[in-house]
Amino acid sequence: MKSVLITGGSGALGQQLTSFLLNKGYTVSHLSRSPGKDPKVKTYQWDVNNGVIDEACIDGVDTIIHLAGAGIADERWTDKRKKVLIESRTKSIALLYNLLKRKPHKVKSVISASGIGYYSDREDKLMYESNAPNTDFLAQCCIEWEAAVDEGHQLGLRIVKFRTGVVLDKKEGALPQLSLPVKFGFGAALGSGKQWISWIHWHDVAAMYLFAIENNIQGTFNMVAPHPVTNKQLTKAVAKVLKRPFWMPNVPGFALKTFLGEMATLVLGSTKVSAQKIQEAGYKFKFVNLNEALQDIYAK
Repeated sequence: MKSVLITGGSGALGQQLTSFLLNKGYTVSHLSRSPGKDPKVKTYQWDVNNGVIDEACIDGVDTIIHLAGAGIADERWTDKRKKVLIESRTKSIALLYNLLKRKPHKVKSVISASGIGYYSDREDKLMYESNAPNTDFLAQCCIEWEAAVDEGHQLGLRIVKFRTGVVLDKKEGALPQLSLPVKFGFGAALGSGKQWISWIHWHDVAAMYLFAIENNIQGTFNMVAPHPVTNKQLTKAVAKVLKRPFWMPNVPGFALKTFLGEMATLVLGSTKVSAQKIQEAGYKFKFVNLNEALQDIYAK
């Protein structure tokens, strides 16, 4: 059975993916800044900023899944923070590639996260993998991230990059922040409410990584469900599942820009993304419909 090394395995997605792979019989190990807590997972430590890595981390590993990276929405985007956001993604994979260059190994594939921030705010246009990137910071971060991962081609590795949309998960990411005011009866669309949100259920995220491990696909794929929705549709759907009212006037865009600064593009930007390429590669979504996805998430 294959052995998978996950960078960023202690994050919410990393933990879900780890459980998913363990249940499928895979051997899973993590690369982390701190010691692991899961007895089923061997954790190797690294210090990306100082270029330190436990060289045993690649022993017996077939596939590396690269999820490491500072949280995009965790802090305001100062120049210092922007540097952290980019380097936490690029320096980390470079550290691994340097190890692969100097030590014998069995690694054949690198499957990396990226983001639909590559396209950033594109109004109502449907984005495909072949579309050119945008020019703002979010796009620049994804461009540099993907370029760093693509260095693996020089090592003869199979490279897969998933441009991930808004992952719907009850505990982490956008959904808890969006649902909190809804729970208190203050459900409201943000800005115009017409901006597109390309969402995906966390289960399909984990299943798509498994699909990439087990199938000989390569290149860039959008990691989004087939039917994007607007901010207003998503907020209304959350209110319906939680049985709460949706009645407040929209939160003005200028107020969000004042509060969030450049980061406001995360909630006001409109990114409508196609899932056609991954479907044509043979991936079958478990959650295609937003209401079914939300009902599943909130039923647990």
